[in-house]
Amino acid sequence: MLELCAIASGSSGNCICVGSDNTHVLIDAGVSGKRIENGLNEIDLKTSEMQGILITHEHIDHIAGLGVLARRYGIPIFATEKTVNAILNTKSVGKIDADLFQVIKPGKRFSIGELMFNPISISHDAADPVAYKVMHEDKSMAVVTDLGNYNQAIVDELQGLDALLLEANHDIKMLQTGIYPYPLKQRILGDRGHLSNERSGQLLCELLHDRFGTVLLGHLSKENNYEELAYEAVRLEVTMGDNPYKAEDFPMYVAKRDSVSPMIRV
Repeated sequence: MLELCAIASGSSGNCICVGSDNTHVLIDAGVSGKRIENGLNEIDLKTSEMQGILITHEHIDHIAGLGVLARRYGIPIFATEKTVNAILNTKSVGKIDADLFQVIKPGKRFSIGELMFNPISISHDAADPVAYKVMHEDKSMAVVTDLGNYNQAIVDELQGLDALLLEANHDIKMLQTGIYPYPLKQRILGDRGHLSNERSGQLLCELLHDRFGTVLLGHLSKENNYEELAYEAVRLEVTMGDNPYKAEDFPMYVAKRDSVSPMIRV
């Protein structure tokens, strides 16, 4: 059994819990330690039970609570070498014991308890960002956010999933006509920015198969998207896409920025 729950997901903070019967970890810690603890309590877990914190990259919406958790619980932190260095140079997270860091490499699998992880290189304007695929027995899930674009290598790595948390960051028209300054708009729209609703749906089309389970859309922009729009836009891409599947063939939810998502189990 594998399970996944978004404690928080959005442009203002991200923290995902994944696990099996005997092993649970966090992917990112981008909200306060108190919010993480409260969110885990809602799914009958505790922060002290986490056996690792996997960091996708060093942007503050992914590491805001990391220092507090590290100092309070001494949980091992897994990240690429460049991401570790970037975290250690982020003053706002405070001092973290360097011995807690476990350096990982994209494409090189590693295990924590019962779980096997594959860090996958992604395109984002960070030091060395990754997505994570998690495997246990014959089941697999992935957490894929903060990518400006995707390529065949990413598509290949994500084949055969049973469940997926996938970024649907922005609606292109909302972003283009919104209040963000022009350089920020260009960054988000660029190849090292974030996936739009449409691109999210197109990537999903590449990953669907007959046993595919649940999709949880995440990392929505507070200013340039909203839940119903992301949901309908991604569903439309799937239904209209060049694939044999329709949106109603599998469950889809939208992760919320300020409350715990439904638990996904496969």
